[in-house]
Amino acid sequence: MSISRVKEHFRAYGKEQDILEFAVSSATVDMAAAAIGVIPARIAKTLSFRGSGENAILIVAAGDARIDNKKFREALGLKARMLSPDEVLEQTGHEIGGVCPFGLARELDVYLDVSMKRFSTLFPACGSANSAIELTCEELALYSGSKDWVDVCKDWAEVIGNGDDQAS
Repeated sequence: MSISRVKEHFRAYGKEQDILEFAVSSATVDMAAAAIGVIPARIAKTLSFRGSGENAILIVAAGDARIDNKKFREALGLKARMLSPDEVLEQTGHEIGGVCPFGLARELDVYLDVSMKRFSTLFPACGSANSAIELTCEELALYSGSKDWVDVCKDWAEVIGNGDDQAS
């Protein structure tokens, strides 16, 4: 089970107990936001794309952001081609709805999109369709082993204040 790999990953950092598990599904951005009680933008979604070799590239972005094909190509030198659900599972070890950059089945390049920097904390999934963990951007970069911050998304809004609005 992929959540067990994620728990093992966080155990190494003393953060396993911080993983949240819900009685309801958190498989989509909106479902996760409702389960946690935050605005959808604070959900850190992990998107899987074809890399230049056999391994995928993961982009972690704010829940309200969408991939901008031109920015993606300029930043990474690749066309933004998403993986099929079967390929996602093979590459990450996580099923759609629980995909995250932790406890991966293989070593993949992880990039963090700047759309998340407007929040003091975000909630990425933890390997299952009913889990998440609250992390700062610095923690997300550390625990994911990300290569860099990139600007590959569009349609996200700057936030006034600290951006950590609760769901209303």
